[in-house]
Amino acid sequence: MRTLVHLSDLHFGRLDPAILAPLRSSVQQIAPDLLIVSGDLTQRARAEEFEQARDFLRTLPDPQIIVPGNHDVPLHNLYARFRMPLREYQRFITEDLDPFYKDDEIAVLGINTARSLIWKNGRVNVRQINQIEVRFCDLTNAVKVLVTHHPFDLPEQHGRADLVGRARRAMVQIARCNIDLLLAGHFHVSQSGRTASRYQIPGHSAIFVQAGTISTRARGEANSFNALHIDKNRIVVERYGLSGEESFRPVSEQSFGCTPTGWT
Repeated sequence: MRTLVHLSDLHFGRLDPAILAPLRSSVQQIAPDLLIVSGDLTQRARAEEFEQARDFLRTLPDPQIIVPGNHDVPLHNLYARFRMPLREYQRFITEDLDPFYKDDEIAVLGINTARSLIWKNGRVNVRQINQIEVRFCDLTNAVKVLVTHHPFDLPEQHGRADLVGRARRAMVQIARCNIDLLLAGHFHVSQSGRTASRYQIPGHSAIFVQAGTISTRARGEANSFNALHIDKNRIVVERYGLSGEESFRPVSEQSFGCTPTGWT
């Protein structure tokens, strides 16, 4: 079994520094095999915000898979936004925009969905869809995880406009490569479910998991993150919420089982 910690939407620049110590303590106690951060490390993509995010991430366990979000692209500096949109992200966080991790039980690919021409939403391109095939389609005996900032799927009350651009096209490749788990953020609310509710693709049903936020930009939910416990036949999604001002504690749990037609 592997354990992942899934953080998202840290928003350094709109974050209460008092939250960092209990967050660090909780993550270290969980001792994940892999730490995942699904974007929006900063509020305005400023160098000092990236520097703060980098310094905090260095205090958390390795290895780490990190992808940028739309807030990690400069908003007001139009020259930087269109000529070098992820310069500060790559300078302080990682140069790798397609991070990949693999061991004997899991394979995890991160994809950048942030775009200069789109202010809030995101998109995947043909190269990235092909990258899914390159990394995943020949793999066997591993639980396959895809990480983005903008989601491929959400609960049914969300419409197509809330999903990453080209989501349906990418889902065909995701199904063909038998990807098991889709991790994302962006909406600052913890949610999970099965993709078969939206995408009727014969023989395939992945799990989508949304992480909440660690920032002050909460949307009716306490600051939170996810811990995922993964083996080939069962995935448990455990949500940790901030309890008072001192600690994060488990507040909910959802379990998925693997069947011949996918996860349910």
